[in-house]
Amino acid sequence: MTEKRNSRELLIETASKLFRIRGYYGVGLKDILNESGVPKGSLYHYFPNGKEELAIEAINHTRALVIKDIQAKLDEVADPIEAIQAHILQLSEIFSESDNLLGVPIGTIAAETYSTCEPIRIVCQSAFENWQSLYSKKLLEAGYSEKQSKELSIVINALIEGGIIYSQTSNSGEPLRVIASKIPLLLKKND
Repeated sequence: MTEKRNSRELLIETASKLFRIRGYYGVGLKDILNESGVPKGSLYHYFPNGKEELAIEAINHTRALVIKDIQAKLDEVADPIEAIQAHILQLSEIFSESDNLLGVPIGTIAAETYSTCEPIRIVCQSAFENWQSLYSKKLLEAGYSEKQSKELSIVINALIEGGIIYSQTSNSGEPLRVIASKIPLLLKKND
């Protein structure tokens, strides 16, 4: 039983990594099998509906990893401005590693499939909303209004997603560092 569960988890983890780096259409089932070392029969045993079903599980896996990372940083720093800055700066450090293959958590797969695969679009939308809810909760706790918290969380998430893409293309964490430096301006309360 443990071996089967491990094969399923390995397929999900491998798909998650490859989709983040190469997108949905840049990854075939053969790529996932080759990278994971899992037999083809196991893939169809666990994911009888194929690539789309595996992609949904991979997105959910990525969602959970990102939630864990965001929450850890938000819990570590009390001030919401400093916490969000620290989270973004932590992301920027990834791009100082020469062999970085982070990819965009779900941005690439969301952009590729939003008009062609409704189940994947829905799970991507849900992931974005989950991440935004973490920022929103932190802002609410700091006294921002519900409306401000919700709107600012959308902006923060969009800045981070865009900053990751920009950092990838510039092969530098500088775009994310600039975004982090502007968070105090964005989150300035109008009393």
